Amino acid sequence: MSDIITAAVQALADKLAGNSFDGSAKFEIEDHGSIVIDAAGVRASDEDTEVTLKASAETFQSILAGDLNPTTAFMTGRLKLDGDMGTAMRLGSVIS
Repeated sequence: MSDIITAAVQALADKLAGNSFDGSAKFEIEDHGSIVIDAAGVRASDEDTEVTLKASAETFQSILAGDLNPTTAFMTGRLKLDGDMGTAMRLGSVIS
């Protein structure tokens, strides 16, 4: 597993801070792997989810750091979405 995926799993787990997410979402980080967030928590995985968000490692790290709003990333094409937009919006409010 890539160091970026390992760090991202920890950062997302910290953002959730013991709260659960009532959906399922996957982040695909180009050239590094995938992370799944669901009611069971955060983990490196490539399983099917309600929504898949794709971004470069740089974009994903900027979102996690709070330097880039997920909605802005989507509107400018830096973040691609495949699946349920409502789930993505709920996730955005959890990780922002």
